[in-house]
Amino acid sequence: MMNAAEFANIAKAENAFWWYRGMRQILFGLLDHRTGRRNFQRVAEIGAGTGHFALALQERYGWPMYPLDLGWEGLEFGKTLGVQRMVQADMCRLPYRDQAFDAVVSMDVIVHLPRGQEDEAMAEFARVLPPGGFLAMRVSALDILRSHHSIFAHERQRFTKSRLLDLAERNGFRPLRCTYANSLLLPVALLKFRVVEPLFGGEPSSGVEPVAPWLDRLLYAPLAAEAAMISRGLNLPIGQSLILLAERR
Repeated sequence: MMNAAEFANIAKAENAFWWYRGMRQILFGLLDHRTGRRNFQRVAEIGAGTGHFALALQERYGWPMYPLDLGWEGLEFGKTLGVQRMVQADMCRLPYRDQAFDAVVSMDVIVHLPRGQEDEAMAEFARVLPPGGFLAMRVSALDILRSHHSIFAHERQRFTKSRLLDLAERNGFRPLRCTYANSLLLPVALLKFRVVEPLFGGEPSSGVEPVAPWLDRLLYAPLAAEAAMISRGLNLPIGQSLILLAERR
C-alpha cells in the first residue's frame, strides 16, 4: 500500500504540478487515439487515490467512473472533490462481479505490491472485464530509477517493457500498445537518483512538492513534447514510466 502521508501531497499537487499535467496529456493522447472516445458504460479506476483522475476521465470522455482505493485517506480527499461511487477495497480482491466493467484504468498502483503479487491484481483486472474489455495502466519503470521518493511512497517494484507485457499476456490480455514515457528527462533523473541522492544522503521524501513556476514550466515542456510524439504513434524506447493499453482476450 502507498504511504498514507503521500495522499496529502498528491491532493495538493495533482491539479497543477508539472508531472501530473504532463502525464495526463500523454495518457489522453493515447486514449483519444485508441478508444475513439468509446461510450463505455462502466469504468473502474483501480487505485484511484483522491479520485481526481477519475473526475478528469469522466469530464473528458463522459465515462461513468467507479473509483476504488485501499487507502481511506485518499477516499476522504475524494469526498471533498465530490467524487461519486468511491469504494475502499483491495485491488487483489475486487468487490465486483465477473465482467462488471467495460474498461479498467490503473495508474501507478501495482508497483506498491510486493514482487510476485502483481499477478493477483492483474488476474482481478481481467476477471471484471468481458472479452474485448479495455485496460489502461501505468507503472514505474526501471529499477535503476528507484529513488528517495520511491522509498517514501512505499514503491515495491518497477517494470521493464518485457516484464509488463509478460504480466499482461499471462493473465489474459492482448497488448494493443506499450510505450515508455517521461523519457526526455531521464538523464536528469539518473543524475539526481544515482549521483546526487547517494552523495548527499537525506531522508526519503515526496517528489511531488511544488516547485517555482519557471521550473514547473521547464519540466513540463519535455512531457508535452512526448505527448505529441506518442499521440502520433511513436513508442519511446526507454523512460521513467511505462504505459500499457490492452484488451481482454
